[in-house]
Amino acid sequence: MIVGFMPRQDEVVIGNGPDTLAQITRPGVHLAIWRRTLPASLAMLAACDPAYTDDIDAEVAVAHGGPQIGALLDEAGYGSSTAAVAELSSLIATFAQVMTCAMVRLRLEVIETDACRRFHADHVTARLLLTLAGRGTQWIRAGETQQVSQLDPGDVALFKGRRWVEEPAILHRSPPIAGTGARRLLFVVDPVPMAVARGG
Repeated sequence: MIVGFMPRQDEVVIGNGPDTLAQITRPGVHLAIWRRTLPASLAMLAACDPAYTDDIDAEVAVAHGGPQIGALLDEAGYGSSTAAVAELSSLIATFAQVMTCAMVRLRLEVIETDACRRFHADHVTARLLLTLAGRGTQWIRAGETQQVSQLDPGDVALFKGRRWVEEPAILHRSPPIAGTGARRLLFVVDPVPMAVARGG
């Protein structure tokens, strides 16, 4: 559930299908949220013991996403579940289509501290965030720090970054969990500019 204030319609779009993410390309939209229940295939990843898994941080070619994602999951200790690979590949393909990019940087990381504890906008064109376990990402309208909304595990959120707009209207942060014993599993996708992808 997304709790908190109701943002201006022209800044945030919320829908129940993957096509919602494409709304981020509209000039007035700074956050697109695809609301959904966490798929069972990804819940399996969330159930893995973090003592036996490693974080993933890698660039992936969208055209070969499936095999690369499977290898990354297996190497990190998550196994290479066909359903999980298919689900993550589909998310990456949707993101790449919206962002018109051929390469993405993906991260799958366990968070146990107050990482990114301040509300901010990332120095990327756009960033996809999906919480698989634990408390979801929090977000606010810039300048309204007392009215905080929070995503649920399973919600797919696409935020505009500072490389797209100089002053994003929507900011986000990781929810404060330090000292609580809580743990989050977060999936992140960023576009890789062609010049960077080619080593330029």
